Amino acid sequence: MFETITQKPLQTYNLGIELSKKLKIGDVVAFYGGLGVGKTCFIKGICRGLGVKDNVISPSFTIINEYIGNFKVYHIDFYRIEKIDELRELGLEEYLYDDGICLIEWADKVEFLLPQNRINIKMDFINGKKSWRKVRIER
Repeated sequence: MFETITQKPLQTYNLGIELSKKLKIGDVVAFYGGLGVGKTCFIKGICRGLGVKDNVISPSFTIINEYIGNFKVYHIDFYRIEKIDELRELGLEEYLYDDGICLIEWADKVEFLLPQNRINIKMDFINGKKSWRKVRIER
C-alpha cells in the first residue's frame, strides 16, 4: 500500500504518470472517490505515461473510451450505470480480460464483477484544503 497527499491537480496528474511506469498489459485499475475528487485527472496522467497522445476525457456519457498508446487503454466510467443488464450490453468482461489496461471510474458500482487481482486507488477530499487530495494505492 502507498498513501500520499497531492496539493494540486498537476501533482495528481504526475502521480498518474509515475504509476503508469508500473502497469502492465492486463492490469485493472479501480478508482474510488466522490464527484470531482480528481479521478479523471489521475487517469489523464496514467494515459500520458502510457504514451496516449489523444485528449483524454471522462467517458461519463459514452461509458467507455478506448485509447492507443504503447498498447490499448480502456477508460471506463460507471457513474451513469444503474442496472446490471447495462454492463452485459457493454461487454465489460471483454475489456477486463483483453490485452490492454482498464482504468475504471466509480468502480464501487461494479466491484463484484472486477478481478480480485487489481489495483485500487482511493481518493478523498481533505477538509479545509480546496485542492488537496489523499490518494491511497493498494495492490
